[in-house]
Amino acid sequence: MAMFKYTKEEKKILTRMFFLSGTLFSGFTMVKMEGNGFALTMSPAINALYKDDDAARKAALKRHTNFFNTHAVMFNFIAGLAYAMEKEKVEKGSVTDDTIENIKVALMGPTAGIGDSFFFNVVRVIAAGIAIGLCSKGNFLGTLIFIALYGGLQGVAKWYLLRIGYSMGTTFIDKVFQSGLMTALTKSAAIVGLTMIGAMVAQMVNVGLAWTVKVGSTSVVILDTINAVMPGILSIGLVFLLVKLIKKGYKPITLVLGIMVLSVALAFLKIF
Repeated sequence: MAMFKYTKEEKKILTRMFFLSGTLFSGFTMVKMEGNGFALTMSPAINALYKDDDAARKAALKRHTNFFNTHAVMFNFIAGLAYAMEKEKVEKGSVTDDTIENIKVALMGPTAGIGDSFFFNVVRVIAAGIAIGLCSKGNFLGTLIFIALYGGLQGVAKWYLLRIGYSMGTTFIDKVFQSGLMTALTKSAAIVGLTMIGAMVAQMVNVGLAWTVKVGSTSVVILDTINAVMPGILSIGLVFLLVKLIKKGYKPITLVLGIMVLSVALAFLKIF
């Protein structure tokens, strides 16, 4: 597919996806982060592609509510790419659900790094520098300039990145299948995705064990002893336990409340 050449239906779907991407953080939760927003953004594409299969449509929307988190601008590139993969899945059956999810997860980290570095650390700082200079002199134009530069540039970038993701995604997928690299791509995406999740667990999950045992005149810090065997083993153990409980049917909100109650109880006992 040539860049930026779409059918009337594709234009309509991409435009609706663009506006819905603005609601990304309205459904933000600490459990799924941007997952709900991703599903909402994808809904025009999913509803159009699976209009004749209600069960498949519901399954696709549910699948896109899985945990997802990246920069709000780069988010649109991945949404466009996901639309291209969903279309390939429906029309040719050559893309699987796992492939779509693996590629989404694999792209979260790199795109977040690009978005944060460019928009937050460069564009924001430049826009703020110009605006502060004007506002310090009592010129209200400084506020408008900041909104136009920082907010406006992000809006324009989101508009084009959504389309670039869709166009590049369609072309890229065709080339991958023609060359027979789909199996390798899927496996690579899965490995990168798992690596990304593992890194997030190490950074975001912290089991704050404060248990100290006295042996004669010596005090033994249990957490230090455990970490000496394998650093972070309690954190990864907690994640595996929660995943197992979710697979058994426990709702995430139930597990979150359970952790809160358990943490308070263990803190009272001076274990946490």
